[in-house]
Amino acid sequence: MDAMLLTSQLVNGLVLGFLFVLIAVGLSIIFGMLGLVNFAHGAFFALGAYFAWTLRPYVGDVGVLFLAPVCVFAVGVVAERLLLRPLYDKEPLLSLLLTFGLALFIEEAIRTIWGSIGHPYDAPDFLSGFVHYGPVFVTQYRLAVLGITVLLLIGIWLLLEKTRFGRIIRAGSRDGEMVNMLGVNLKRVFTLVFGLGTALAGIAGVLAAPLWSVVPSISEQAIMPAFVVVTIGGLGSLRGAIVSGLLVGISVALAIQFWPAASSAVMYLLMVAILLVRPRGLFGETWERFE
Repeated sequence: MDAMLLTSQLVNGLVLGFLFVLIAVGLSIIFGMLGLVNFAHGAFFALGAYFAWTLRPYVGDVGVLFLAPVCVFAVGVVAERLLLRPLYDKEPLLSLLLTFGLALFIEEAIRTIWGSIGHPYDAPDFLSGFVHYGPVFVTQYRLAVLGITVLLLIGIWLLLEKTRFGRIIRAGSRDGEMVNMLGVNLKRVFTLVFGLGTALAGIAGVLAAPLWSVVPSISEQAIMPAFVVVTIGGLGSLRGAIVSGLLVGISVALAIQFWPAASSAVMYLLMVAILLVRPRGLFGETWERFE
């Protein structure tokens, strides 16, 4: 087997895996804190790509990396305040159905505003070359995506583990009533957490835009891998999302290269195999809502 082909595909798998991790971490944070399975997460991912495509001519490639997720954050905050907040004390099924409807609404809004056809989105000019180092041959843009996602994940870990906001999130996921009694405005925290989760999906959408086509169905390319990653890793587990995201990304990338016909099915086979051994996922040993 060609060593260059294998190592290059492994790097591509890591890039794909870290993108899946970024999407899944947002989904996992929302589930861990709010106990909400957000079916609209893929739609927020698509919004990130479309906001980037729209804003790019005005603010440039670096500018959209910051501004597009902020726009997605704003949409997420409005959706949480107006639609989800009234349902927190209702049947969980209502929130589930609402996010499903919200996903359909956002996708149709995208088709109405930006059209049904795809839009070209090239990698930035300063990242359009290739890197050839030993047996690794990969585009500069993919390496940049790898570096950015790793930095973002470190930032998320620091936010959750080393800041007061992170401690409130972790405490609120275990005992929201106690946190409320300590004087913390839990509703405001819920809003910020939902906005943070959607912003992470938006960043992933911006980074994925040059790799995937910017089309309305881009949300479908994100939501199913995200659910598979969260399920394999264990619901609400940040550590599980990272490990399973990399597993899924590398498996899909290798399948694309060596068995293209199975590339769509390989992540589901991986999920079934792991759930047969560990029904709660790799890191889902406890029933805590957020580890």
